[in-house]
Amino acid sequence: MKTWAIAIAALGFTATSATAADVSRRPFGTMPDGTPVEAITLSNPSGSSATIITLGASVQSLLVKDRAGKLADVVLGYPDLAGYIAKPNYFGATVGRVANRIARGRFTLDGKTYESPLSDGPNSLHGGTRGFDKLVWKVVSVEKGPSAKVVLRLVSPDGDQGYPGTLTATATYSLDAKGDLSVSYTATTDKPTIVNLSNHTYWNLAGEGSKRGALGELLTIPADEYTPTDATSIPTGEFRKVAGTVFDFRKPTVINDRVRDASDVQIRYGRGYDHNWVVSRTMAPAPRLMARVEDPVSGRVMEVLSREPGIQFYSGNFLDGTITGKSGHIYREGDAIVLEPQMFPDTPNRPEFGSVRLDPGQTYRNDIMFRFSAR
Repeated sequence: MKTWAIAIAALGFTATSATAADVSRRPFGTMPDGTPVEAITLSNPSGSSATIITLGASVQSLLVKDRAGKLADVVLGYPDLAGYIAKPNYFGATVGRVANRIARGRFTLDGKTYESPLSDGPNSLHGGTRGFDKLVWKVVSVEKGPSAKVVLRLVSPDGDQGYPGTLTATATYSLDAKGDLSVSYTATTDKPTIVNLSNHTYWNLAGEGSKRGALGELLTIPADEYTPTDATSIPTGEFRKVAGTVFDFRKPTVINDRVRDASDVQIRYGRGYDHNWVVSRTMAPAPRLMARVEDPVSGRVMEVLSREPGIQFYSGNFLDGTITGKSGHIYREGDAIVLEPQMFPDTPNRPEFGSVRLDPGQTYRNDIMFRFSAR
């Protein structure tokens, strides 16, 4: 054994421990029905870490370096379970069984009409009134090594929130040596159903406790089209060109330079952005760039990659100053943005959008990577 290895061994470490990613687990509280909630922290040797809580398979924190090497938590959330129960806001959550909106909560499958509880005005949003974000997932496994990893599972019974079929879903989070965070969603079913899972993390690359909101960040979405909506945020069915509109983010653009233009009725409908951009009309064979965000002050850059055809961009329009986050900072409108790779909203009622159908014997999958760097 070489001298340096002997010295490391004498301190009680293996020769690989200095470069291995680590995983730790701790209690995060107890649900009103007595179900315990855990926090699993994935960390790497460079100091980056991600904490995932089993309630909603949610990202509770993510430490990312700026251009000077300073770490900051770039996701909104609460310091303890009480906040997630009292006012969840989908902070960091896995949303499903069907992410986004279903018009009037109704859809038809094999000639039968199903109804999911209305949770957003006249529509069903993110799976109904008790979607996957409000359920406690089970930890299946944790793994150390080149990447730190946790696998969580949720079994949604037949009829849950009106959806047919028993759905078994997994969420696998991994943090690699570079500090990139990935989440892979899978699902299987025992009878025909619909599924569209995504991640609803609120991002502020300046840091969740920063006085600078996220609307000063530069956003790029490589999409030529978006799907305009009616006043209840349900797509009209049109594929509209972004060229010449406030929806054109094909080049890096300060978000606030666009969202302030309330002359566009679409901005008035959502009190900002809450729309689906069409990166492609079909699923890609491999993950591709869906969005890029850059904070010009800290230099932090995040790229979002997925195979999904659409990405929902929400500009934090309903953060209303009534929520105090992890650092004691009060979250206000525009303090964070959400970028959700997924199938288009209301796809179950829009055959022209594709299909979110899942049959027995098939495996649904949505692989999302949040890739970080600093300029």
